[in-house]
Amino acid sequence: MPFKTILRELVETTHGANGAILADWEGEAVEQYCLTDAFELKVTAAHKGIILNQLKDILVNFHSGDLRYAVITTESQHVIVGVVGADYSLVMTLDRDAVTGLALRRFNSAVQLLVREIY
Repeated sequence: MPFKTILRELVETTHGANGAILADWEGEAVEQYCLTDAFELKVTAAHKGIILNQLKDILVNFHSGDLRYAVITTESQHVIVGVVGADYSLVMTLDRDAVTGLALRRFNSAVQLLVREIY
């Protein structure tokens, strides 16, 4: 299944989702699907990818296992950023009133599909 199809289905089936982007280890966009400004989503993915990598480094000292995802909540939105294999990340932006538990279920399913496609 093409990356774009996976991302489109993730956004269109997740209430409150605005966009999703698959980024490589350098934070560069591989593929994206969004209902808002595509450039803003790319910038968000690059910055959240940096945060994800820093969290992975911090967690090494806690011996708690590998980081899977993080939810960042601001006044206006939720951002879910997660690991896709060793070299990629998935970022999804959501409205502030979106139910993150349901979004995480769909997010994790999309990660599994992406892993199958990449690896």
